[in-house]
Amino acid sequence: MSKFSKDWKAQERDGFGKRTRETIRGQKPIRPQIQRATQQLNGEINRLETTTNRLKSRENSIFKKTVAAVQSHDQETSKAFSNELAEVRKMAKIVTQSKIALEQITTRLQTVTDIGDFTATLAPAIGVIRNVRSTLGTAMPEAQNALSDIGATLSSLMTDVGGLTGGNFFTPESSEEADKIMAEAAAVAEKRMSDSFPEVPTASSESVYSS
Repeated sequence: MSKFSKDWKAQERDGFGKRTRETIRGQKPIRPQIQRATQQLNGEINRLETTTNRLKSRENSIFKKTVAAVQSHDQETSKAFSNELAEVRKMAKIVTQSKIALEQITTRLQTVTDIGDFTATLAPAIGVIRNVRSTLGTAMPEAQNALSDIGATLSSLMTDVGGLTGGNFFTPESSEEADKIMAEAAAVAEKRMSDSFPEVPTASSESVYSS
């Protein structure tokens, strides 16, 4: 078991263990901060899931209206509904991607025990939250404040870990690992969208929906 894992469990040790124990039990103990951050992240994930379900319901309603307009040869109305459908699906993809990305970093934070893994997890987690916060700016502006608070909590954790190890961790606006997480989330979201939502109907596909 690593030193950090042992100190995490508040075992009595000298040297590095003593400093670790003091940090964990100090004014800003690490374990409660991680728990707080993951609880906040889970709350945002649940909010995103609720929004996703609401968008799916809205998408289904608009899709039916689009089909009806196509079948009645009302090109103007069908075009308007198709544009609205595209916007709803765009927001649904953004929310789905954000939810998947937050799920990934939450899982990492919940399972990390070694200080090396912790520092390797924390920086991309902060980067992902910044990316998600920016991405959700139009789809869910109400989520920005909560994500800002979570990012601040993780940044505080980064500072505390730096004090614990004597290191000075720099947290860039973006990182290769954060970008990788966002790209993977985007790919999964795209797949889910293609599996869940049927093709937008057009005049040329009228016969399919009429049958």
